[in-house]
Amino acid sequence: MATATASPRDTPVTVLTATAAFALLLGWATYTLHGTTPLLERATNSVSAWIIWTAAAGALIRSRPLAVWGGALMMLATCVGYYTASTLGDTFGTGGLGSAAVWSVAGLAGGPLLAWAGWTVRRGPERVRPVAGAVVAMVVLGEALWLGLTLHYWDDATAFLVVGALLVALLTGYLARAGVRHAWLCAVLAPVGGLVFYLAEKGILDGLLGTV
Repeated sequence: MATATASPRDTPVTVLTATAAFALLLGWATYTLHGTTPLLERATNSVSAWIIWTAAAGALIRSRPLAVWGGALMMLATCVGYYTASTLGDTFGTGGLGSAAVWSVAGLAGGPLLAWAGWTVRRGPERVRPVAGAVVAMVVLGEALWLGLTLHYWDDATAFLVVGALLVALLTGYLARAGVRHAWLCAVLAPVGGLVFYLAEKGILDGLLGTV
């Protein structure tokens, strides 16, 4: 009787090491691309960029528990990469430690959720795959609301809304082609989730950052 053997690339150490290495580079790039071009700065220096990559990592990892752990590690390592670059660039001010703590805690909360969502869109039970797709897309839509309604960066907000709508369409289409019933729920739930994400970001995250 033949037995399946796991690829060395699927071992927890390999997966988590690769995840951490990519996250450190992502955090470092977020800092170093400040002030280069508006497009590159906004594309990297955003909650969406960090979280979408976390969801993508979750989709690539075969094991659900490992994907969840990888999501937490990725968000934490991204913060480490960013604030290490900030320290070396001599821009880590007096409020840096508090901000780093807030973003790390937020990442440890959101990273596992988004990695789970990425894993579920690709490999999860049929009934929850549309919900997971909405969770991934809601981040971009929610940040669009935050950029427009809170910061009044309307050009950036419009760009994020367009990207969010395209992401919703891509995820819904992917689920439909995969034969997932009620794939349309992804498109219905994503805007609702975006509003919830915006309210959470405005009411909780901004409040915490305002105290440090």
